[in-house]
Amino acid sequence: MGRSWARALSARSGRRPRSRRREHPRTEGGWRRWFRRRAPRSPRGWRRPSWLNVRTLAGQVFTLQLVIVLLLIGSSLVSLLLVSRRDTEQEARNRCLSVATAFANSPGIAPALRAPDPTAILQPRAEAVRKASDVDFVVVLNMQGIRLTHPNPKRIGEHFIGTIGPSLKGRTIIETVPGTLGLSVRAVTPVKDASGKVVGLVSAGITIKKVNSLANREFPIVLGAAAASLALATGGTALVSSRLRRQTHGLEPVEIARMYEHHDAVLHVVREGVLIVDGDGRLVLANDEARRLLDLPPHPEGRAVTELGLDAQMADLLASGRVASDEVMTTGERLIVVNNRSTDRDGGPPGTVATLRDSTELRALTGRAEAAQRRLKLLYDAGLEIGTTLDVTRTAEELARVAVPRFADFVTVDLAEAVLRSEDPAGVTAESELRRTAVVGIRDDYPFYPLGARIVFPPSTPQARSLRNGRGVVEPALGLARGWQAQDPERTAQVIAYGVHSLISSPLRARGILLGVVNYWRAERPEPFEEEDVSLAEELANHAAVCIDNARRYTREHAMAETLQRSLLPQVLPEQNALDVAYRYLPAESGVGGDWFDVIPLPGARVALVVGDVVGHGLLAAATMGRLRTAVHNFSSLDLPPDEILSHLDDLITRIDHDEGIAGGGAVITGATCLYAIYDPVSRLCSMARAGHPPPALVGTDGSVEFLDLPAGTPLGLGGLPFETVELRLPEASHLVLYTDGLIEDRDREIDDGLLMLRAALSHPHRDPEETCSAVLEALLPDRPSDDIALIVARTRVLQPDRIAEWEVPSHPSEVARVRAAVARQLADWGLDEVAYSTELILSELITNSIRYALGPIKVRLLRDRALICEVSDFSSTSPHLRYAAATDEGGRGLFLVAQFTERWGTRYTAEGKVIWAEQALPSGEAPATES
Repeated sequence: MGRSWARALSARSGRRPRSRRREHPRTEGGWRRWFRRRAPRSPRGWRRPSWLNVRTLAGQVFTLQLVIVLLLIGSSLVSLLLVSRRDTEQEARNRCLSVATAFANSPGIAPALRAPDPTAILQPRAEAVRKASDVDFVVVLNMQGIRLTHPNPKRIGEHFIGTIGPSLKGRTIIETVPGTLGLSVRAVTPVKDASGKVVGLVSAGITIKKVNSLANREFPIVLGAAAASLALATGGTALVSSRLRRQTHGLEPVEIARMYEHHDAVLHVVREGVLIVDGDGRLVLANDEARRLLDLPPHPEGRAVTELGLDAQMADLLASGRVASDEVMTTGERLIVVNNRSTDRDGGPPGTVATLRDSTELRALTGRAEAAQRRLKLLYDAGLEIGTTLDVTRTAEELARVAVPRFADFVTVDLAEAVLRSEDPAGVTAESELRRTAVVGIRDDYPFYPLGARIVFPPSTPQARSLRNGRGVVEPALGLARGWQAQDPERTAQVIAYGVHSLISSPLRARGILLGVVNYWRAERPEPFEEEDVSLAEELANHAAVCIDNARRYTREHAMAETLQRSLLPQVLPEQNALDVAYRYLPAESGVGGDWFDVIPLPGARVALVVGDVVGHGLLAAATMGRLRTAVHNFSSLDLPPDEILSHLDDLITRIDHDEGIAGGGAVITGATCLYAIYDPVSRLCSMARAGHPPPALVGTDGSVEFLDLPAGTPLGLGGLPFETVELRLPEASHLVLYTDGLIEDRDREIDDGLLMLRAALSHPHRDPEETCSAVLEALLPDRPSDDIALIVARTRVLQPDRIAEWEVPSHPSEVARVRAAVARQLADWGLDEVAYSTELILSELITNSIRYALGPIKVRLLRDRALICEVSDFSSTSPHLRYAAATDEGGRGLFLVAQFTERWGTRYTAEGKVIWAEQALPSGEAPATES
C-alpha cells in the first residue's frame, strides 16, 4: 500500500501514518543473509524442509492434509466393506432368480416334464445353463419335490431339501441358507404349462462367497489410491512451500514492507496513471499522473469516485468495477486508454485498480494510418469486384456497389449514349447528353434522377467542370453550391432536404476518351468530402472507366461477330413440302462460334438437312462456317449422296488449311463436324452420313426416342478416311431431330446426361416442331451457354400416291407417242391442261434422247409437288449437255427448248444410271402436294 493509502487509513483510525525512516540498518541483501544465518539446520548441515516443521505454515498444512487423507481412506474401506456385503447378497439373489425364471419359462420345459423320461431331456439343458450362468446348481423338480436334474447325477431321484410349498401354488421364493461351502442363496420358481397350471419346479443356487470375489479385487485398488493420495499430499505441500519461498524470494515481512515502500515511490514517478478504488466505490490511491490526466481535486482519497467531477463514462466504469481492456474514453480534450481490473482475484482486498494512458497524439496518428489502410483496402476490393463481367451496365453498378457505404452513401453513374450502344464515344464532350446508368445507395428512396434518365449538365455544375477538366471536383457543402443548384432547382432542393450535403464528381476517362461521370454523395455521414478524398474517387473512377471501355469494346466486337455469323446463316427457310421444319439458333455468351444449319430443297421433291459445328470461337470460326455452308450449297446442287458431299467438304478444309499454312496468313481450321441427311417424301427414305457429329434423334409417332446408330466418321479436315451413308425408311409424321453438341454438353454437364435430358424432352409425340424446339431449349439450355446451339426439328411428310404417275417405256421411238398420250390424260385428271403442251414437248425430247443414247428400259415419272416435276431415268451414266446449235446444224436444239419451258432442269446419278429431271411452275391456286 502506498503513501496515499496509508494516509487514508490513518485518517480513519485516528493514528498517524508510520514514518518512512529505515527500520533496520541492513540492506535487502543483508536481510536475506541475516535470515539464512538464523534458519534452523540439522546437526549434519542439512536444512530441514519447511513443510516438515510443525511450527511453520507449510508443516501445519501438511499435517492437516495427512489427517484428512487418512480419515478418507479409513471411511472408504469401511464403506466398501458394507456396500460390498450388501451388493454381494443382492447380486446372488438376482442371479439365482433370473436363472431359475429363465429356465422355467424356456420353451419345451413343460412338455419335457410330462415325457416318459424327463431327466434325459432336462439334465443336459440344466447343466448347460448352470455352466453358462456360473451358478452352483440348476435343479428341476416334479410336483412331489423329487429331483429330476442335478450337477451330481447320483442325487437325481432324491427329495429336494428346501421350501417348495409356495412354489407349488405358483409363487417364486428366494431364501438364504447355510451350506457346506458357506451361506448360499437359492431361488425356486414354478413351471407352468400353456393353461397356467403348475407342472414342476426349477431351483437355482449360488454361494455368496463365489459372488464376493469382485469386491475382494477392489481392495488393492483402494489401498493403491490411498498410497497415491499420501504421495500427492506430500508432493503438493512441498511444492506449495517451495513456490511460496520463490515468490517471496525468501524475504521476511520487514524486508517485504521495505520493498513495498520503494515500489510506492516509483508509482508516483511513472508516466501512467494509476487509480485504486475499494469495494465501496471510494478512491484509495491516485498517483500523480492520474491526478493530471483526470484533473482531480486536492486530497481526493477517501471520496466516492462519483463525487470527483469525472466524466460520466469514466465515473461509471470506476464505480461499477467492470473489467475493461484498452477502452478509449474522452476526458476533456484528451483520449485516454483505460484498463480496469479487480484486486480481489487472488485473495487481495476488494476493489479495482485502473491504469490510464494518454493516447491523444497516438490516436491522431493511428486514425490517419487506419484511414489510409481503409483506402488501400477499398482500392484492392475495387480491383477484384469491378469488371467481373464484360457488360457496361453491370460494370457501372459494380463501381457504385464498391463505393457504398465505405466511401459514399450514394453513388450515381452517368454514361454517354454511344458507350451504352457499344459505339465509339470519341465525340463525347462536357456538353453531351448522358444517361443515368447506375444508382446505388444505403436506402432505396433516393431523390436523384432515376435510372434511364437523360441528363445534360450545365457548365456551372461540378459534373461539367470535372468532364471539362478531366479531374475530380469536390463540393463540400451542397447547400452553398449555387452552380450545382442551377442544374435543376426543384430537384436539388429535394436532394438537400433529403440530407445529402457533400459531393465529389469524377470523370470516367479511358485511353483518352471520355465515357461519362461518376458522382459520390454523402448524406448520413456528418463529415463532408475533402480535397484528399478526390484522389481516391479518381482512382476508383479510372479503374472503372478502363473496365467499362473494355466491356464496350468487347460488346461491339461481339455484336459485329454475331451479326456476321447471323448473316451467314439462313434468314428464312426455303419453301418445300417434304418436311415440316422448325429451328433454333443461340450464340454463346462468351463469343460467337461456328455452328450452322441449313435446309436445302433438292430435285424430285427431296430435302437436305445439314447441321455442323466448326471448332473454336470468334471471327475465324464464323468465317469458316460461312465457307462450309456455301460449299454445302454448291455440292448439294450436284445432287451427290451424303458421303460424297462430306468427302468434298473434307477435301475443301484440308486444302484451305494447306493454302493458309503455306501463305502464313493466320490460324488454320482445327476441325469441324457435320451431319448431312436427304429425305425423299415419295419413298420415305432418308440417307444420312456424319463426320464426327452427335447422332440424330428419331421420335416415333408413339413417343419413342431413338438415337440413330450412324457410323461416326472423323471430323472434317483430318482426311484419309471415307464416310458411310446409311438409308432408313422413316415413318410418316415422325420427327427427325438434328443438333450440335452445345445443346447436350456443358461445363457442368456430361454428354450422357445431356442425351438423357434430350430423350426426356423429346418423348412427346403430339407436339409440333415449334413446340418441340421450345420444350427442348427449356429443358436443356444452360444459364450461361458456353457454346453455340443449333437445333432442327423436322416432321416427315409423304407425297400421296394420287400425285405420282409412273410409266415404263420400251427403248423404241414408236413408244414416245403412247407415253405422250398417257401424260396428257394424267395432266387432264390433275387439272393441269395449261402445262400439257409444254410437258409433252419436254418428255418427248428427254425420252427421245434416252432411246437414242441410253441402254435398257426407260422409266418416266411425274410428281405433282409445289412444281410439276418430270423425271426420265435410264441405265446410262452419260449426261446430256446444253449447247447453242449453229444455223446449219440439224440437231442440238432439244435441251435448249427444255431449258426455255422449265424453271430448272438437271441430272442426278443413281446406282443404276441417271435421272434427267425438269420442273415447271404450277398454275396459281394449287394446293400443297403433301400431307402430314
